[in-house]
Amino acid sequence: MHIGLIGGIGPAATEFYYRGLVEAHKNTDHRMELTIVHAHTDILIGNMMRDNRTAQAEIFLTYLERLRNAGCDAAAITSMAGHFCVEETIAISPLPILNALPALKNALKTKDVRKVGLLGSLGVTKTNLYDSMPDMEFANVDEHTMEQVHSAYIEMAGQGFASDAHKDLFFKVGEDMHRNMGVEQIILAGTDLFLAFEGANPDFPVLDSAKVHIEALFQASVSGINN
Repeated sequence: MHIGLIGGIGPAATEFYYRGLVEAHKNTDHRMELTIVHAHTDILIGNMMRDNRTAQAEIFLTYLERLRNAGCDAAAITSMAGHFCVEETIAISPLPILNALPALKNALKTKDVRKVGLLGSLGVTKTNLYDSMPDMEFANVDEHTMEQVHSAYIEMAGQGFASDAHKDLFFKVGEDMHRNMGVEQIILAGTDLFLAFEGANPDFPVLDSAKVHIEALFQASVSGINN
């Protein structure tokens, strides 16, 4: 299967997806076919914060048409924030969309996790991952903490690296949810969070949504089956 990626949101996240897919294919006999188009973080975040789902889906449509014209068989959005309009995008897409949300839900079900905490942008955390898991219990941090994490995440994604201050905040909030709120798993619900967590050993269990999505894309690439 020829996979198309809507990238650029942000650039570091796109590289993470690309590197992960290359690594996953490395020890297989399957030759990866991949095309990436570049979207824009500022436009996406603006539409997400205003809940302009239709407008962002129409923007994604232009990229999806390019991917279809490049010969792609299916496409994915390399951003959990970008999934705020995934249903609207699926409805108008000329290609099947390899949706990260069902893959993440299946990963949590496999782990038998019932209560989770989210780290990511406000659009993701305020909607409990776009209300895609009604049977899951979500820890709710206070509004100020949500906004702190959001601001740190957007800054980190924009500059392409995590400062010590970013890491300290993310680890502190994650540990608080785990120790004091009974959270069984902290979901890295922002693709760029790998910048802070890659190679780290936090004192709480972490599930990286991007890695879950990458594995689903790899399986689709090899088997040709949409998730």
